[in-house]
Amino acid sequence: EKQAGGGFGVIAQEVHKQQQQKKIASPSSPCPKPTTSTTTTTASSSDHINTQVRLIPEIFLCQNHIRSEEHAHQSMVHELIHAVDACRTKMDPLHNCIHAACTEIRAENLSGECGFLQEYWRGNVGGMLTSKSSSFVKHGQECVKRRAGLSVRAIPNCRERAEEYVDAAFERCYEDTFPFDRHPNLR
Repeated sequence: EKQAGGGFGVIAQEVHKQQQQKKIASPSSPCPKPTTSTTTTTASSSDHINTQVRLIPEIFLCQNHIRSEEHAHQSMVHELIHAVDACRTKMDPLHNCIHAACTEIRAENLSGECGFLQEYWRGNVGGMLTSKSSSFVKHGQECVKRRAGLSVRAIPNCRERAEEYVDAAFERCYEDTFPFDRHPNLR
């Protein structure tokens, strides 16, 4: 249902083989690279394999998935929200599924991807127009939840409980409009 117009972050994995005796302290940086390290011991007790997985902050758009100038704009805003989240918090979306859910909720909500016309063109408004419930009013929230769930489900360690993570993060993250003073579509 969801083709990504772009993406944020490239995953880099570095594997280092070290002797246990050689531990060199690295100087601290004012802007440390986001890394997650795991150390595994090989057959020889003095050898260690240190694997670092990190998210390199890059934004890319996929030309073959961009349908229009408006779609390019929405995709760029979506990815910039992820970049803002990565810069303002110690977010670890690769290993913390609540972080992943929050940034996806914010990106879906603030980019305009869940606007009425976008949902109409995707074929997701049929029941909303004929229902007597408040689905018309709540449809934007339902769209954000649905699309954030699809994105979180794409992360292997979050796949099984994606909807739970989205539900847990939804209220707080849906209301968070930073870096905007208010929701950009409410002018």
